[in-house]
Amino acid sequence: MKHPSSCNHITVSDANQDRPGASSASRREFLRSVAVVGVGAMLPATGLIAQVASTGGGPKAGRIDVHNHYGSPALTAAVGEKRLGAAVAGWTPEKALADMDGAGVSTGLLSIAPQGDPFGDPATAVRLARDCNEYAAKVAADHPGRFGVYGMTPMPNIDGTLKEIEYALDTLKADGICFFTSYGDKWLGDAAFNPVFEELNRRKTLVYTHPITANCCKNLIPNLGDGAIEWGTDTTRAVANMIFNGAQARYPNVRMIFSHGGGTMPFLVERFANMAKGAQYASKFPDGFAGAAAKYFYDTAQVANPAAMSALSKVVPISSIVFGTDFPFRKAGEHVQGLKDCGVFSADDLRKIDRENILPFVPRFKT
Repeated sequence: MKHPSSCNHITVSDANQDRPGASSASRREFLRSVAVVGVGAMLPATGLIAQVASTGGGPKAGRIDVHNHYGSPALTAAVGEKRLGAAVAGWTPEKALADMDGAGVSTGLLSIAPQGDPFGDPATAVRLARDCNEYAAKVAADHPGRFGVYGMTPMPNIDGTLKEIEYALDTLKADGICFFTSYGDKWLGDAAFNPVFEELNRRKTLVYTHPITANCCKNLIPNLGDGAIEWGTDTTRAVANMIFNGAQARYPNVRMIFSHGGGTMPFLVERFANMAKGAQYASKFPDGFAGAAAKYFYDTAQVANPAAMSALSKVVPISSIVFGTDFPFRKAGEHVQGLKDCGVFSADDLRKIDRENILPFVPRFKT
């Protein structure tokens, strides 16, 4: 797989991953390489990707895509091109920028998709998360203002996750942290993840989530990919667990984005609303389930259609909806057109969805 030569050197584990002490040496080599390629000093107060607002080509003050996936050499090597899929394995910044420019997207926030369960192997998850984060940070630094970064973590490894959160936010200056909606048989909101969310709450972190297939539900219907049904359902499980298990109330400063319009949550809202009224929960939800759901963000990736947007916009306010595309699996232009044609939003609504709703949480892209 061919990648831009300016990024080749930051695949820090390719040659050295099996040598004692290679990790720290690789980190030092990575930091030294910053000066070589001229992307700015790696100072503690600024970090690699905390650059001046957009100075390159492309649309200024355009749409911000909160759901933009990338691939990296280390990811392809670890997972394999077949499991990862051609779209991710063949990803380049140039392909992403071409799609963004064609749809008026000024910034794409980068994350790893769950193809091949990239962090499912505990033996490689810590190293791979670090490699992915440094690669994404380098891409963002090479294209100031065009890409943001969600730091990936080796969840459910709590200690490893806390260390990677610190590195991603403090050293790389990532814009937020990314989690999958579940890990094995535990969903976000589970008490096992409390130490992680306590730290994120302390930092007031933006958290992007992406669905994955839980242990319970792999290949339930042969020849029908898990993403078609299970991923929307897994998102719903995570939303419900965060709210009804009390994690939302415990960690009010964590700003969460749920992919694909909240999965099936808008279509199950009557059940959730009635649960919130019950004796077990009524005192905890004075504004009902809708009030709790409105505290999260929901992106438009793969749901820019009349049915999904009509349902979502009747559950949460426009201020809770943000623009997402699922690139490279879908094109940004398809979502721009879908949102315009769905008949749900005014021009003012679309301006908020496209950019304004998420901008306060990624203020470096104000331009």
